[in-house]
Amino acid sequence: MQILRACAALAVAVHHAQFDASALSARFGWQFQPFDLIPWAAGVDVFFVISGFIIVYSSDKLFGSPGARRIFLTRRMGRVVPLYWTATSLYLVVALALPGALNSEVLEPGFILGSYLFIPLARPDGHVQPLYSLGWTLNYEIYFYLLFAAVLVWPKRRAVLVLVGTMSAAVVIGRMASLPQPLRFWTDPIILEFAFGMVLALLRREGLVLSRGLRAGLAVCGLILLIGLSDSAMPRLFAYGLPAALFVAAAALGADREGRETWLAGMGGALGDASYALYLIHPFSIRAGREIIARAGFGTFIGPWVYIVLVLAGAVLASLLVFRWYERPLTEWFRQRCEPARLKLV
Repeated sequence: MQILRACAALAVAVHHAQFDASALSARFGWQFQPFDLIPWAAGVDVFFVISGFIIVYSSDKLFGSPGARRIFLTRRMGRVVPLYWTATSLYLVVALALPGALNSEVLEPGFILGSYLFIPLARPDGHVQPLYSLGWTLNYEIYFYLLFAAVLVWPKRRAVLVLVGTMSAAVVIGRMASLPQPLRFWTDPIILEFAFGMVLALLRREGLVLSRGLRAGLAVCGLILLIGLSDSAMPRLFAYGLPAALFVAAAALGADREGRETWLAGMGGALGDASYALYLIHPFSIRAGREIIARAGFGTFIGPWVYIVLVLAGAVLASLLVFRWYERPLTEWFRQRCEPARLKLV
């Protein structure tokens, strides 16, 4: 699962690195054709399914327990909020100090506040995105956390089924009625990708284990669907979400194994730990790498794919350092101060 998280974050970074290389092609005289056989943006959908799985799988002791909502929300906010607020603040500082270095943004105070509070607001162009645009996924994450916290008062199976049913009903209402924002955002079918992950976690906790061959088949089917449906008019839930669910099923429904960890698995696990940092900081790293390469005059000597490899390597290194020296200590600091001692035993 950690390796799948790493792959999902890398896919999003590849998507943006290729976009950046396309934008630089004319400047450096590159002949560049992006590799778009795989829809790299689907890494987000894999993240959503993984999130639904992990939240249910890791909350076994919380279902029906006293104080479960507070424990859950404290831990999730401590995991998500500090680094996102840091990235948003850094983006805001750069936008104010060097407006030409970034795309034009809305710097109206209400919009900025909404960005920090995970409230989906529309920009003038109609896109519902926060100040730091990658935060649109976190608007869905926080919404999902609040819904999940609401059902923690019940036993696990009942809680999961009620939440899946509630989310499904919300999507149906959202498709049938013309809702205002942010209700339209919160009833988008993409929220059912969390439901895919929750159902898989419930099945895993209730003992469903698949053979290695069957799981390999699920992964292959997921890849075929992802490639085959990427250019179709199929809704994102099916074009990206269903393949993502197959990938997560392939990763999660295997038998528990104990054995010596390979070097590759260790690296994948480390990057999986840092996947949230990679997702949030890779645009900063790619832009910094772009400026360094351009100012050093390397752009005319290296090709677009060398550029992509270099900026991705820089993003991976930066994310590992940020996770080790900033995100993990900051998350622990947050939990130590916001989670009562008696709750830490759960």
